[in-house]
Amino acid sequence: MQTLLKQMLSHVVQHGNLSVAMPDGSVTTFGDSTGKPTGFRIHDHATVLHLLIDPDLYLGEAYTSGQLTVTDGNIYDVLRLLMANLETAKTPVPVRLPYAIRKRLKRLQQDNRIGQARSNVAHHYDLSGALYDLFLDNDRQYSCAYFEKTGQSLEQAQLAKKRHLAAKLIIEPGMKVLDIGSGWGGLGLYLAQVGAAHVTGVTLSEEQHKVSSRRAKQLDLAGQVNFQLKDYRELDGKFDRIVSVGMFEHVGVRHYGELFGKVRELLAPDGIFVLHSIGRAGGPGATSAWIQKYIFPGGYCPALSEVVPEVEKSGLYMTDIEILRRHYARTLAEWRKRFAEHRDQAIQLFDEKFARMWEFYLASSELSFRHLGLNNFQLQAAGNQYALPLTRDYIAREESRLRKMEAKIYGNRRRSSRVNKVVNASGTESRHYPQINKQ
Repeated sequence: MQTLLKQMLSHVVQHGNLSVAMPDGSVTTFGDSTGKPTGFRIHDHATVLHLLIDPDLYLGEAYTSGQLTVTDGNIYDVLRLLMANLETAKTPVPVRLPYAIRKRLKRLQQDNRIGQARSNVAHHYDLSGALYDLFLDNDRQYSCAYFEKTGQSLEQAQLAKKRHLAAKLIIEPGMKVLDIGSGWGGLGLYLAQVGAAHVTGVTLSEEQHKVSSRRAKQLDLAGQVNFQLKDYRELDGKFDRIVSVGMFEHVGVRHYGELFGKVRELLAPDGIFVLHSIGRAGGPGATSAWIQKYIFPGGYCPALSEVVPEVEKSGLYMTDIEILRRHYARTLAEWRKRFAEHRDQAIQLFDEKFARMWEFYLASSELSFRHLGLNNFQLQAAGNQYALPLTRDYIAREESRLRKMEAKIYGNRRRSSRVNKVVNASGTESRHYPQINKQ
């Protein structure tokens, strides 16, 4: 078995400097000896067998359990070397066959019916809120940030993301806005404060609903923002604008038609809808077995070829698609760095095994955006082709207008009026709200 694993690694690792210690004590080096030395040790023969059967599942399991330990560098270094090589190498059979099976079965795995969807969401989002405070920004934006320029902080880039989305929605005071998958409330509160909209947000996470409702109350926005613990499929009424950020990855391909059909039903005739989601550049695929089992049960990042036909069938008029290529890699790099700085606190909240699992999750996710074709897309659709200006110039104009509104609302923190308060996702007044980008 050890010989077979060495042959597989030799096939994959053509570049770099990887040393692997086997259970029998032998150490083999792979690659062309360039770059930073990286290595790991496998502690038992069962792990060798598992890595031969399905490395996508068992590499993460082995690292989390301690059956595989890093000897040179850290887990990010190991994964970076392996995934950078996989970007150009022919995929080995132990990776290719299980992946092909998962592609065949993905419609069954992505069971996100009402009820089951809530259970899947709770698995990840109802963990201790203190965990997310370790690595997210104060607003707990748990989706791809928008880095407008070099040197922006995570906080500035997350504010830019909200501004960019609001610009595509063309928010006017008094509009009724629906936020599907409203998270800890950051975007909904922004649209209410800066856009002066009346916002309804829905989430399936009890923890997120509790926090977002508390934030709205603390900002005296409870009459303007209504966060509900509800499945979007249970809503009725009409909304001028609908937005969904970081929720589509939890829908599943078998439910895409259901979602877009419901959006069409809820959207006003002249309404605008913006969807922000992770996507994959290489066509339809399957969720990583390890991610599916331990991080996001029922989750899937789609190719646009799986999404666009369902938008067309719904009767929505597709008006714009923007691909954010490396923005999520930069976002995840910042999360990974912040988590590493607070790793001891994560161990206190959970345990060492959980800390290793989260390290593997953040590292593998970032590197998937760097090497394995993941990206982020923003898809805009409308009730009809006249709902939006004729050219995309309006986006820049709207962003400029929103920056001015942000400066008025957030600029003078010493004033006591409600619009000048900033409450972070932990429910306390924030002293670290991002400086407004005046560019």
